[in-house]
This record gives sequence, C-alpha cells and structure tokens, in this order.
Amino acid sequence: MANSPPYDILIVGAGAAGLMATTFAAQNADSSNKVAALDGAKIIGAKILVSGGGRCNVTHDVVTPNDFAGSKRNQIAKVLKTFTADDTVTFFADLGVKLKREDTGKLFPTTDKAQTVLNALLKSVNQAGATILNEHRVTKISRTDNDFTLRTPHGDLHTRKLILATGGKSLPKTGSDGLAYGFAISLGHTLTQTTPALVPLVLSDGHWLTRLSGLTADVELAVASSTGKITHRQTGSLLMTHFGLSGPAAMDISRHWIASHNTDPGTQLLINFLPGRTFEQIETELVELTESHGSAGITSILYDYVQRRLAHTLAADGADVDPTTPMAQLSKPQRRAVVKALTALPVPVVRDRGYLFAEVTAGGVPLAEINLATMESRTCPDLYLCGEILDVDGRIGGYNFQWAWASGRLAGMSAAIG
Repeated sequence: MANSPPYDILIVGAGAAGLMATTFAAQNADSSNKVAALDGAKIIGAKILVSGGGRCNVTHDVVTPNDFAGSKRNQIAKVLKTFTADDTVTFFADLGVKLKREDTGKLFPTTDKAQTVLNALLKSVNQAGATILNEHRVTKISRTDNDFTLRTPHGDLHTRKLILATGGKSLPKTGSDGLAYGFAISLGHTLTQTTPALVPLVLSDGHWLTRLSGLTADVELAVASSTGKITHRQTGSLLMTHFGLSGPAAMDISRHWIASHNTDPGTQLLINFLPGRTFEQIETELVELTESHGSAGITSILYDYVQRRLAHTLAADGADVDPTTPMAQLSKPQRRAVVKALTALPVPVVRDRGYLFAEVTAGGVPLAEINLATMESRTCPDLYLCGEILDVDGRIGGYNFQWAWASGRLAGMSAAIG
C-alpha cells in the first residue's frame, strides 16, 4: 500500500457527509476507480445507525437557515439551497428508500430502521464505482506542491484532492474524536471553539425536578444572562430525568446555554411550563380564581395548568408553598412565587453531559474560510470540507443530516469537476 498509485480524490470520514461526498465525487470524476473514502472504523456508519433512536431522522420537511447556529445564516443558506429537503427525499427514493413524515415534521424511512438508510448510502457509493477503505484511520496529513500525503496504519496514501468529512467530537464511541480539527489547522484553517450541542443538561445533585424522572411537558426554555437579559428562547418537549433535563427543548437550547455560560457564569436557564403565556397573565388569572375559588387548595388550582404529578411538587419545591394552602390564604409574595414557578422557574444547570452524549458538535472551521460555491478551502487549494467539521450545527429533527447531505454532495461534486 505504501507504494500505491495516487488517488484522484480521497475522502477522510465515511459518515453521512463522507458517504455523500464519495458518491458524488465518483459520479462526476473522470476515473471513479480512483475515488476512495477512508474511515478508521471496522464497521462503517455507526453514527448513522444510532441516530434517531435507531431509526435515522433523515431530514425535516422544512429546513431553513434559521434552524442552524454557528456561522452566519446567509452563509449556511448558500449551501442548503444547493440540495434541499425535497432533493433528499428524491435522492433516497431513487435508492429505494421511501421516507415518511411524522407530525413533528421529521422524516424517517418507512422501515423505521437506520440500517435501511446506511445500506442505501453504501449502495450509492458502490454504484458510483468508489471504494471504501475501512480500518484506515488517518493519523497525519501533509501537503506538497502536487498532492496530499495521508498516513494510515497500512502505509501512506497520496491524492490530488482531499475532502475532510470527519465529523466533530460528538459520540466519540462512533469514531468522532476531533482529530481532524488538527488536520484543518495544519492546512491553514482556524477553529471556532468547539462545545457539545444537542446534549442533555445536568442539574445540581438532588434537585427536586430529578424526582420527576420520566415526566414530559411542553415548555418554553429561556437562557438568561446574569443581568436578566433573555438571549435565547426555545419551545418543545422537555423530559425530566434522574440527572436533569433532556428531550428536544433541552437538547436544542443546550448549545446556547453552554455558549452563554462559558462567557457569563451567572447565566440561568428558565422554564415556562405555560409556553406563550406571561407572568402578568397568570397572576391576573390567579387573583380572579382567588375571588371565585378562595377555599380551593393551590394544588387543585394548578391541576388546570400542569400535570398532576408536577402540580404538587411545583408548589412545594418550586414556590416553597404548602400545596394544601387555600387560595384565599396565599399572601401576595406566595402567589407571585407560584406564578414564577409556573412561568419562569430558574433551574440550577451545573454542566452538560459532554461529547459522550452529545448528538452534534458546535463550533469548528468557520464558513468564512470556505468557498461556499464549492466547499473548497480558501486557504488550501484542492482541500474541501463538509459536514460537522464546519462551524454549523442544527436543531434536533433531521437538520444536521440535511447539512451533511447538502455540504457533502457539494464538496464531492466540486472536487470532481473543479
């Protein structure tokens, strides 16, 4: 292998973006037998197989730049428009995979099996005539005037054009360990600080919400700075767990809480159990209910607002009010404490669960350093980047896969025809 002839295009990483890049590079290359994807894993596609609870949330029915964070939205838009969610549906349909839309807008294979999606991607690579070299972990990349040299356990490989599709640091058990960030830096790029994203949040030990493990609620979460300014809001389903908070709402807001907390340790996370309703509205309602239902206990009143399991604990622990207290006997401060617990409950997030449990990585190579018409590096000719290695991360719901499909396709096609 050490003396193998040079490849036209090598793709480092055979995940979602890498397999897409490999397919389109081979389809558009003059000699597809000289296109190959390298991956350190023995079995390809581990991250695809665990996604969406093993079902693979392929994309979302509506995808816009507003569903992403990291680089500027107009930059993200330039890539997304080259391959839309509808294009994704067509691409997989042509490979024999029909997608179904769920009420949330998420699109899954009708088989409800991620293996179906992975098989289709591997099929597309095979049909295009490209090669996948598994157990070829790249440990070093160097650049000469004419090509790139990649060091692997099987010897050095040489290529005229190189695509980095290595992912980030999330779910490191699947092979994403962040090693390729060093490759990008050695080839002239900078790096926006990386943090976990789409990751559960851990509350302080013994917090009363952890006693509600298993309970879900539709909420609005808000990140508040130490000065009280709300910097981000997120609605969705929240899951209480034995360690803290999970579910779509917590996962989506995690990258914003982490980013704010890194610069402002006084950052708080607030829960509104009545999304769309304000403190003032609920306080007015409780005053009116006191006049008409003064003998009713506060817990029985809260049953009309939140789940029974939550109502008692919210009064006792969230507002520090005896749940049996009749409405008419609540002092004004007590009533306002109940309202605050309902609409702006501060929760003591102490950390996130880290890359081991994160679905994606925030940060990475800035899109400003990429020619967005081709995904080619602006600092290193013949180098292309796609997928999670870039400073783009989407909400939960198939958005990150859509970024992988769009950026991977564009990088592969551009490397072949450029």
